[in-house]
Amino acid sequence: MKIPCKLIKDLLPLYIDDVCSDESRKLIVEHLSECEDCKSELAAMQNELPVDIYRQNFRDTQAVKNLSKNWKKGMLKSLIKGAIITLIVIAAIAFILFFIADFRIVPRGM
Repeated sequence: MKIPCKLIKDLLPLYIDDVCSDESRKLIVEHLSECEDCKSELAAMQNELPVDIYRQNFRDTQAVKNLSKNWKKGMLKSLIKGAIITLIVIAAIAFILFFIADFRIVPRGM
């Protein structure tokens, strides 16, 4: 059975990480023995990247922390603004009802 290279290339990361099934592993090994393109793709995937992983991860972590901090500040500001606006609206409605519309709550029976 001829297995398409696209399928093998999709499975190569699982093969490299040793998390594919035994059946998939057998198919990949069989295909790699016959296909130079997929073999070179595997070799390219196995080469380590020239990036200092620790430093890159640290920069990414710092960026996420800064983003989270700014988001929390924004959420707190929005909460405070919302509370102030709500209090102003309630005060304005109470003022209108009490002083302008002369709306009073009078107990019954008096």
